[in-house]
Amino acid sequence: MSDEPIYMLNVLWFRPETGARRYKEYLAAAAPISARYGARKLDSYVPERSIIGEFDADLVFVVEWPSRASFENFVNDSEFQAIRHLREEAITNSLLVRCRKAG
Repeated sequence: MSDEPIYMLNVLWFRPETGARRYKEYLAAAAPISARYGARKLDSYVPERSIIGEFDADLVFVVEWPSRASFENFVNDSEFQAIRHLREEAITNSLLVRCRKAG
């Protein structure tokens, strides 16, 4: 496993009416847990209009993790597991894509 940082691209589709609010609750609960593993949420974006191709997500953001191991430790953390349901209650669909910096 590499010690290089990884970047997790998050693409979310919220449940109508309550999804965005519920996802904010999830982020508030997950933030201190992810911070223990060195995560840093980078900019968030609300897609406005797809210019090429079909894309209708509600929110897009990237989280930087110090390493793949730090992300895996976060996912397996029992405190995270206890709040994970908040995320699932907020969304109808999602993409989570592990990325590395080009270059």
